[in-house]
Amino acid sequence: MTIYRATVLDTPDSPFDGAALRTGTDIGLRVVEGVITRRDSFEAVAREYPDEQVVDLSDGILLPGFVDTHVHFPQLRVIGALGMPLLDWLDRAALPEELRMADDEQAARVAKGFLRGLREAGTTTALVFGSHFASAMDVFFSQARASRIRIISGLVVSDRILPEGLLTTPERAYQESIDLARRWHGVGRLHYAVTPRFSLSAGEEMLAACGRVMKEIDGLYFTSHVNENKREVEEVEELFSGLDYTSTYDVHGLLGRRSVLAHDVHPKDEELSMMAARGTSVAHCPTSNSALGSGLFPLKRHVEQGVSVALGSDVGAGTGYCLLKEGLQAYFMQQLLADEGFPLTAAHLLHLATRAGAVALDLGDRVGDLSVGREFDAVWIRPQNGDPLDMGIEYAKDSEDALAKIFALGTTDDIASVWVGGERL
Repeated sequence: MTIYRATVLDTPDSPFDGAALRTGTDIGLRVVEGVITRRDSFEAVAREYPDEQVVDLSDGILLPGFVDTHVHFPQLRVIGALGMPLLDWLDRAALPEELRMADDEQAARVAKGFLRGLREAGTTTALVFGSHFASAMDVFFSQARASRIRIISGLVVSDRILPEGLLTTPERAYQESIDLARRWHGVGRLHYAVTPRFSLSAGEEMLAACGRVMKEIDGLYFTSHVNENKREVEEVEELFSGLDYTSTYDVHGLLGRRSVLAHDVHPKDEELSMMAARGTSVAHCPTSNSALGSGLFPLKRHVEQGVSVALGSDVGAGTGYCLLKEGLQAYFMQQLLADEGFPLTAAHLLHLATRAGAVALDLGDRVGDLSVGREFDAVWIRPQNGDPLDMGIEYAKDSEDALAKIFALGTTDDIASVWVGGERL
């Protein structure tokens, strides 16, 4: 039993619905077996529990743990492969690296660095796009469990277009996915996600096999890509005889409240309506969209249609793990869209990086903010004395201004401690 003393900022209610940033100066959070059981002024909590250990975090700012809703485990080493649109980048950078995951030792080395990158970025929960190789996924899940980070991931499956070494059959994809899900889903903080790479590389029979896996095991997640690149969208519609991209998943029963589609830069209104009706969320990946020239994300259209949006780093097309950077880039994109953009505040950015991701992953009753009843997933921002962020926070006019400076200036160097379920990583 521990009392954490801190300035606490979070967004239990959505700023997209008009809610303000929740701010608390000198707050006491009592944590018992990893769960917040009391939140009040530190004075009140300490008076009520005078004999409990106090962890003093008052010289920094405590935020909820970051939730990354789209990041690729095998692509760690291709971050920074710039100058190519999506399909060229896949052929020349990402897919050759993903073929190397057939070697379990290589997969283990990459998994170690990948999980370290998440931890150092303050990511406490991640929906991870996995490997095409079942053995690599066993390696990854084993290391993910030891990392104590909340990880949702699964075998990536495709049966066309990609290099031969990354292809499988619907029958094999079904069996390997079932076997992995039975071994790892619900083990510790792990969950399984059915993961066709995208409809471009997964035909009707493959998507049908994915649907069979979802029906056979309760509580699985689904994730894939959608509407990222205009050329990709055109090719998908041609392959599926004019069916829109989102419907290629929906016709196989793959969309629901535990489904997250990455990117969605070029959606049709009908697709947004479908996502909203199914409770399907979108992972907005700002630095990736910029690096690959995919386009400016139409956040306003998603919000108006009632589609839930959260942040994804999309490593390795994205330029790093830190959701502070992704939030800042999201802000830039909406500014560039002018009247068609959604004007974002610091509270919106924090919500996208924390609570929105928890809700998208159907974990909103467990994590995403620092309320009573939530598990203590938290990030302590504590810049070095005298550095620009430290000086910015010192002279901030209020809590929202301080939060804006964290997104504008903050890096992984400013993340002093990370907790998942009350455990300090």
